[in-house]
Amino acid sequence: MPAESSQTLERGLRLLRLLADGRRGHTPTELAAELELSRPAVYRLLTSLQNEGFVRRDGGGRVHLGFGVLVLARAVQPLLRESALPALRGLAEEVGATAHLTVAEGDEGLAVAVVEPSWTNMHVAYREGSRHPLGRGASGLAILALREGRTGYLLSEGHLQEGARGVAAPVTGLPWLEASVGVVAFTRLDPDTVGPRVVAAAEELSASLA
Repeated sequence: MPAESSQTLERGLRLLRLLADGRRGHTPTELAAELELSRPAVYRLLTSLQNEGFVRRDGGGRVHLGFGVLVLARAVQPLLRESALPALRGLAEEVGATAHLTVAEGDEGLAVAVVEPSWTNMHVAYREGSRHPLGRGASGLAILALREGRTGYLLSEGHLQEGARGVAAPVTGLPWLEASVGVVAFTRLDPDTVGPRVVAAAEELSASLA
């Protein structure tokens, strides 16, 4: 019985990972093929997960992640913030700009960790909990690039605040996380210098979470 329960849990987790990677959802038939399971087995998994709010079906019958996943995501955010602080602190001090970790929630970016430099006369005040559309600002653009399989750093100027310049890079190598590390400042940020440093901070965070 324990072995059977463990196998069911493993299958449910694999199903959730598939849904996390899909932007348009999946049909039960597609899920059965991907998981190499029978359709009845997939329907049993979906029923259990749907009852708990972890999956939902749209009008066309496609399966998507449910809003219950957001509850788990919010519980993880404090741990994610704690893990990100060392990399962000080093980045902020070295670059002299406000460093931040942004995660995707649907079509929005949420700042879950922010570190301001200690030695600058002026820096951008960027609050944890701030939200913005992913299409605006370097941090959101980096997440969109991650969804398209692109790496490297992205630039923005004046997208979220007049006169503010941003550089951000996606956090790669973690299928369960859509996030970016970035800096924002009112002064000019040399992309050739700051860009690689932001990428390195994103890689440092990815390695610590892997």
